[in-house]
Formats: sequence, structure tokens, C-alpha cells
Amino acid sequence: MKINPKYSMANFPFILAVFWTATVFADNGAACLEVPEHQARADIKVLLVGGGASHDFDKWYRGADVDILSEDGLADVRYTDNTDSILLYLPEIDVLYLTNNQPIGDAETRKAIMAFADSGKGLVLGHAALWYNWADWPEYNRALVGGGSNGHDKYGAFNVSVVNEKHPVTAGVPSLFNLKDELYYYKIDPNGPGIEVLATASTEGSDVFPSVFVVNHPKARIVGIALGHDGESHQLEAYQILLRNAVKWVAQ
Repeated sequence: MKINPKYSMANFPFILAVFWTATVFADNGAACLEVPEHQARADIKVLLVGGGASHDFDKWYRGADVDILSEDGLADVRYTDNTDSILLYLPEIDVLYLTNNQPIGDAETRKAIMAFADSGKGLVLGHAALWYNWADWPEYNRALVGGGSNGHDKYGAFNVSVVNEKHPVTAGVPSLFNLKDELYYYKIDPNGPGIEVLATASTEGSDVFPSVFVVNHPKARIVGIALGHDGESHQLEAYQILLRNAVKWVAQ
């Protein structure tokens, strides 16, 4: 990680001044100062967690989604692909936005994420985070995702149909739109809390799968958004509206 010259030892007083808005943590064995990419004063504080395989997390999550959520001061967003740092940030945030498919292996971090939900905080679970990523952490999919996906169509065009236009998450979203993405085969876990489907995805003659939904968690507000493989989603106005609505709603 590159350190801006203004954080050098010659400007040590400045470092002390921003100590409470920065976090020191280990990155590849070296101590680094991570400063939020967006310092805008906003009511909603979001931690966006990315990283893993098969997706350009830096471009479409650290780049595009951080900008989408920061626009007009909606949220103060910090992005990390260091899952070991999640535990440090949870006490400071209102919304945890998980998009990663890399492991969250630390047992204390896993417990803290479940406790975050049990405390009534908000979660948004995007694309790769709706997969069955962790066989050794079944509670994640059962309790927080309400199910998950083990497969998807080959990348290509499909339709998304809003089935609940009255929900705040779908406000302003076209009732039907088309995009290129990976159509996730999301299936509900019968042992989970259940979900409320807000939008479905399908191609002609295919099964219909939940694409945007609310998990019926007893305490937390949780929204799942299966869209998001690349720019065909992130640069689409419907996706951008869904994401901003989701963060606003789960933060309440």
C-alpha cells in the first residue's frame, strides 16, 4: 500500500489528528495506515468487503460501488479485501456490505458478524457473497443468506422482473429490465428464516430464481442482490438504484 507523503514522520502531528479515523493493521506482514477512501460526513457508515476469485473486486466494488454509495453524501464507505480487519471495523459501522468469496476463516470474526446481525444492524449481501462459499460455516448461508447458490448460467443476457414494487428497496427501479450477468441459481434453505422475494431473474424457458430479496432475520435487516458480476451490472442505473436503496433501508 502506498502512503501519501503527508502521512510521513515529518508530519507526525497530522497523523495524531486523524488517529481516530484511521486504522493500523497488518497487510502482508507490514504495518500500514488504512484511511477511508471517502471521508465525506454521512449518516450511514458502510464497510464493503471484497476479494476472492473470478471477479474484478477492485474495479467494480472498490471502485464503482464505493462511488455509487458515496454519491451525494449517502454513505461514508470504507472498502477492504483484508477479511482479518472486519473485526476492527464492525463496532464503527451501520451496514456491513459483503461481496467477497474469499474465506473469512477467523472464528472470532465469524462470531462478530453473526452478533452484528443479532444486534439489529444492517447487512447487504452482494453477488459472490450469496454463493455457498464456506462448507465449514453453514450458519452463514442458513441464517444470513437464507440459502444460496451452487451454480449459475453461462454469462449472458437475462431478464430481471420486480415482483414487489412497493418495497423501499425496489422504489424507482423499472418493473422489468435486461442485463448481462451470471444468473445465479439461488435456492432457499428450508431450515433458514425464509426470504421475501423482491425481484426474480430468468431467461426464456428457464426456471425463475430470486435475484433481489430480503432475508427474514429476526433482528437484522438483510438484503441480498445476486447481480454484480461486472460493469454490465454496476454501470446499470437499475442496479445502482437497488444498491443505494438497499443500504438506506437496512441502515434504518
